[in-house]
Amino acid sequence: MRLEYFEMVDRVLEREADRLVALARVPEESPVFDGHFPGFPLLPGVLMVEAMAQAAGWLVVARHGFTRMAVLAKVSEAKLRGMVRPGAELTVTAELIHDGSGYAVLRGAVNEGTARAAEAELTLKTLPFPAPGLEPALRARATAIGLLP
Repeated sequence: MRLEYFEMVDRVLEREADRLVALARVPEESPVFDGHFPGFPLLPGVLMVEAMAQAAGWLVVARHGFTRMAVLAKVSEAKLRGMVRPGAELTVTAELIHDGSGYAVLRGAVNEGTARAAEAELTLKTLPFPAPGLEPALRARATAIGLLP
């Protein structure tokens, strides 16, 4: 997890047709923690939602064979259930509920060990790559996290 670069997924652990499980290690130090909160650093809840959205996005992009990208369109039923501290190792899960008509709906979860830290329903818009450099950049990152060989 590189918070400043919005790279939340470190490694894809499992991928099935409708489910992806990823590993996300919260860094020990980051400027994000300077203000959230001084003396008691926590991973902001919005970044847990971002981690779920990225895991969901990887699943959708892989399902579409890297011909379309996925953009977060809606977050609903978000629940932040636990405090995540620097150094935590998180399991991020995305499960597909629906994929069609240019939108995918997924259920996301963030766990630290067996404890649920966050969950949400995520809607992603799928669209063709709007710039020629995005597709190879996405494939390179997918290879780095183990989604592609």
